[in-house]
Amino acid sequence: MPTGSVRAMHPLLVAAVGFVAMEPITALTHRFVMHGIGLVLHRSHHRPVRPGESTRRWEANDAFPVMFAAVVMIGLAIGFNVDGWSFLVPLGCGITAYGLAYAVVHDAYVHRRVPLFGGRTLPVLERLAAAHRMHHRHAGAPFGMLLPVLARQDRPTASRQGSRPSHEPLDA
Repeated sequence: MPTGSVRAMHPLLVAAVGFVAMEPITALTHRFVMHGIGLVLHRSHHRPVRPGESTRRWEANDAFPVMFAAVVMIGLAIGFNVDGWSFLVPLGCGITAYGLAYAVVHDAYVHRRVPLFGGRTLPVLERLAAAHRMHHRHAGAPFGMLLPVLARQDRPTASRQGSRPSHEPLDA
């Protein structure tokens, strides 16, 4: 492989690592921050949907992606402007791609907050929606989104429950 190709692939590898690393980071952040000290904001995401309300346009929980994006933008600014830190640019791109995938799956497909899918269901995304229903119902695992870890005994229960999360309130 020519040397130029290896150099061109290196940023792609860094971006891929950023994307893949975000799933466990997101799961841990969700578990220990959003269901911990950040519950005051995250509770809005678990509150029941009012009668006649299919989705909410804004909720306090939306502050989290804004904060996460701000951190990535600071990293990108450093990567573009500080010698020796250029790896933060492809890393930030990978993290941003994960954020986009998360938003499409979680906000557009699972919660239907963005009218991207209409009323269609996609079998490949229904497994993720089923796992997310379990999270909403019990305010517990799984905390991940794109590769949710759901206990084997809970998998049949999750798949039998409706197509959208329950939006049942947190007990905590």
